[in-house]
Amino acid sequence: MEPMMSTVRIDLNSDLGESLGTWELGNDEAMLDIVTSANVACGFHAGDSLTLRRTCAQAAERGVVVGAQVSYRDLAGFGRRFIDMDADELTADVIYQIGALEALCRVSGARVEYVKPHGALYNAVVLHEEQAAAVVAAVVAVDPALPVMGLPGSAFLRLAAEVGLRTVAEAFADRAYTPEGHLVPRRQPGAVLHDPEVVAARMVRLATDGVITAVDGTELEVRADSICTHGDTPGAVHMAAALRAALTEAGVEIAPFTR
Repeated sequence: MEPMMSTVRIDLNSDLGESLGTWELGNDEAMLDIVTSANVACGFHAGDSLTLRRTCAQAAERGVVVGAQVSYRDLAGFGRRFIDMDADELTADVIYQIGALEALCRVSGARVEYVKPHGALYNAVVLHEEQAAAVVAAVVAVDPALPVMGLPGSAFLRLAAEVGLRTVAEAFADRAYTPEGHLVPRRQPGAVLHDPEVVAARMVRLATDGVITAVDGTELEVRADSICTHGDTPGAVHMAAALRAALTEAGVEIAPFTR
């Protein structure tokens, strides 16, 4: 008798709760019907308190896992500008953000179940050892049982694993990759992908074969527990729906990594 093949399982996540006051960004409700994990803003790069509370409640209603998407204190730049700050200050800022979102989760029937850096902070902790360690220290201080999500091969995930945190490697559906396995900077042409069919096909290959093609044609071996589709990308809902349908058709089980 031939051995049974195990089913590939993967989480789908998206950055949500990023509207601010009268400025509306993305369609959180529609995305929450598709994804299994929600990276909810914590007010430093986006998200007002009412928006965040509503997003947490909507996630709870759908059984979507909530994660704290922590960032630099950079509302004007949407958290996409690097800030050279002291490690202890960054640690305190991350603790503050996790705590704020946890309170909003509690009154909404949810809870913070993981932590993921946003924007420039996400990219910084790929290589910046001091800032990566500062974010790790914040998570350990709040709750060492909280998983952290980041880029495979990053300093952030390595340092997190060294202190016993659960690490969750993710891939980006709508972002291009460098030959080194990093994300192409947003200011460069072709950094963001917009064709749902292209995005879906490359993520099916990633989920089933563990391979993604970089911008120069290099074949990268990438292990991912979760796939991210950005909620602020034009056509994000259509892209996420196409991605989920393609993965399901390929026999991939869509489920949150925390459960």
